Amino acid sequence: MGDRAPAGRRDALRNRRLLADTAREVFAEQGLDAPLDEIARRAGVGNATLYRHFPSRAALVDEVFRDALTETTAAGERARTAEDAWTGLTQYLRTVFAGLAADRGTNDLMTTSLEGVTSLESIHAHNRETIDVLLRRGREQGTVRPDLTTEDLLFTLAALGRAVPALTTAAPDAWLRPLTLLLDGLRAGPATPPLPAPALTADQLGEVLLNLGAHRRR
Repeated sequence: MGDRAPAGRRDALRNRRLLADTAREVFAEQGLDAPLDEIARRAGVGNATLYRHFPSRAALVDEVFRDALTETTAAGERARTAEDAWTGLTQYLRTVFAGLAADRGTNDLMTTSLEGVTSLESIHAHNRETIDVLLRRGREQGTVRPDLTTEDLLFTLAALGRAVPALTTAAPDAWLRPLTLLLDGLRAGPATPPLPAPALTADQLGEVLLNLGAHRRR
């Protein structure tokens, strides 16, 4: 009996798990700006209990998604080892976009920024590194246009990703067509004209992604 947690501690742990599980469902349905009151109501606890466990939206999001993006990370690792960088890139992006289509919470995580979320910072860093590796290898192999930068692709993917929830209302796989069109524009070719205007810097891209989520309720 000495190893058993006190009843109050067990109740607190149960409530924390219940809130995290409920938040995962609500975020999947409504995105990361879903009302926290709705999460507490569905979990059957009061707002005070929610805020006692998770004092901010960022803390709740971090709890929910810390271990939920392992497949995206694994897909990135597989893509980096592909002999043909173009094949690795296309397979990786299709895996990522399938996740964006299935879950609005994951969509928000991958296509915007929310300050204070450790899991978000980690997945963005890994995604960026994967894209960077594959584009560099693609340029070396002659399959990716030489003037394409990592920031170019990350911004374009974020913009298209934000449209995925609307696309899925028409058909579950409607995102495949615009993604395919986007990928065709990345290919190297003798008649490919140079891209207009300077590429975004890494700092500029970060500011743009943060602004995409600027109106999210905290």
